Amino acid sequence: MKAEISNKIRTYFAPMAIYKDPNSTDSLFAGRNLPSFVKDYLLKRYISSDGTVDRGGLTSFLDKVIPREAASVKDRLGAGEEITLLTRFTIMIDLVHGLRRFSIPDLGIKTNEGQIPAYIYEQHQGELVDGEKWGIIKLCLMPDENGKKNHVEMVDYKPFKPYKSVDIDYLREARKSFTTEEWIDVLLSAMEYDADTFASMQQKLEFLTRLFIFIEPRLNVIELAPKGTGKSYVFGNLSKYGWIISGGKVTRAKLLYDKQKEQLGIICNHDYTAFDEIQTIVFQEPAEIQAALKAYLEAGKTTIDNKEITSECGLMLMGNIPLNEQRRPVNYRYFDSLPNSFRESALLDRFHCFIEGWYLPRITKDMVFKGWTINVEYFSEIMHSLRTENVYGMLFDQLVEYDKNADMRDFKAVKRIATAAMKLFFPHWKNIEDVNVEEFNYYCLEPAIRRRGIIKIQCHHIDPEFKTEMPHIAIKSSL
Repeated sequence: MKAEISNKIRTYFAPMAIYKDPNSTDSLFAGRNLPSFVKDYLLKRYISSDGTVDRGGLTSFLDKVIPREAASVKDRLGAGEEITLLTRFTIMIDLVHGLRRFSIPDLGIKTNEGQIPAYIYEQHQGELVDGEKWGIIKLCLMPDENGKKNHVEMVDYKPFKPYKSVDIDYLREARKSFTTEEWIDVLLSAMEYDADTFASMQQKLEFLTRLFIFIEPRLNVIELAPKGTGKSYVFGNLSKYGWIISGGKVTRAKLLYDKQKEQLGIICNHDYTAFDEIQTIVFQEPAEIQAALKAYLEAGKTTIDNKEITSECGLMLMGNIPLNEQRRPVNYRYFDSLPNSFRESALLDRFHCFIEGWYLPRITKDMVFKGWTINVEYFSEIMHSLRTENVYGMLFDQLVEYDKNADMRDFKAVKRIATAAMKLFFPHWKNIEDVNVEEFNYYCLEPAIRRRGIIKIQCHHIDPEFKTEMPHIAIKSSL
């Protein structure tokens, strides 16, 4: 990244800027299995204004709240010690027994071993609900009411929210000081990648399209790419609001709604759910899950046993695809790379966006960013907050004309993709007067039409009844 862009980041994002030097700091986090948004939070606590890290202070804090040895936690609890941890944990509401349970998978504490007392729950109304959380928690071993068994009790809790709220207007003003090309490089550095190592603007834009699902509600995306292009890293490290499923069995109960436990599934508790290594995922009830997903992908809601499930969660399918020597797909039928449970045109047509992963670079060590950038925790909060900003959808309607007989799936898909692009690349556009029409067409509208068009063509290969032509969607002639 050019020095002038780094200087701009330090000037306009001073409270959120952080100096990254993985060669120096990665060893501090070795063996602790922390996502990037947690690492950046910790670095911010122990970094000086010139980028120097207090390595001793950081190491001491890590040793205190993130023990290297998971087994030691249980030993210390068993010895009667109270332990404070910075960790991820999963909450499950046990309606049958009237208990709020939690598990810490990384430390071997199971759901039937952890309990949240009523006073902690009442102190944090709306926080301790079903799903995965990050926070600083204090634990101790307590006897059950009958005195026959012990359980691990959460006696204190501080939500992991370094930024309780973010100021979108602050972001808008700061963005005005960057050109579009500069801002694209800033975004890549916030993802922890060096923009200078990308071969072309096409590569950069293809890579950044992965972030659309972070920033736009109910955007459904398919990415097929060769191995080693960083799919898992992006979706597993950059936001605490997403969930990544990496292979294995998937049930309707886990994904949508557990009838026995009366517990909402993954989709209902996150901004996005990413299916990684889609070829290795097995649906236990394929027909039932497929039917439920069709309804959800269409309208953002589905019904399971008279229970209506609603969510704004987007779905991401990520899989590998074989390439030839020119790094292009061996087979023009891209969806042949999907497992049978997903290879149905009516289901796939409900996805909006396709990422051509063969244009992406293979991630190497020299692509990891070093220098001043926006810290990941702030970046993820900004993307999360932009999801509810509706000004960009209204701008789209003011800018675009379309065939009134257009298939609504096509129109909605193009609008969602283009709106996501506006939020990411041009958050400072609030009024029609702010919009650069040429940039809107180049960065937002044309890619949206093309990415939806790929979905249509691939559905046609599965079922010839699906038409390949995209409807007329273009910049209004009056602009």
